[in-house]
Amino acid sequence: MMKGIGLLLAVVIFFQVDTIAQKTDPEKKLKELGIVLKKPPVPVANYVPAVQVGKMVYLSGQGPLNDNGEFTKGKVGDEITLEQGQAAARLAGIRLLEALKGQIGDLNKVKRIVKVLGMVNAVPTFDQHPKVINGFSDFMVEVFGANGKHARSAVGVGSLPANIPVEIEMIVELK
Repeated sequence: MMKGIGLLLAVVIFFQVDTIAQKTDPEKKLKELGIVLKKPPVPVANYVPAVQVGKMVYLSGQGPLNDNGEFTKGKVGDEITLEQGQAAARLAGIRLLEALKGQIGDLNKVKRIVKVLGMVNAVPTFDQHPKVINGFSDFMVEVFGANGKHARSAVGVGSLPANIPVEIEMIVELK
């Protein structure tokens, strides 16, 4: 009987911890990190930053646009180091959250980050693409807690627009 009670108690504690982890407030977390989301820039071509279909939001690829309005530029493995690539991926994450917030109004409406495609502009011999995109993935978990964990592809490409080192797109599920 005691084993059964212990097991039940362990299950209850697990679900309580899991529920607490899911109650991360992304808006509050961004403030704690000193990150202020801006209004997303207007697209320069015939597309939109985000499309909502039911409870899913599909976000167009974003690059590492700095606060000064200029993109981080360079090829990873040449002008850009792995660490600089990770910082660029984090910046792309901030830009994606701006586009997402512009679409849904409040990041607390996010149930989870579902899928991410990270493209790394790298020299042909570079083989650490997943490590670069970890800069983005770690940031999503920092902001959304367990709900920031996602399925992901990280690929190397020969070039990206404006010679940016990363471009990332994502799919988000809303509550």
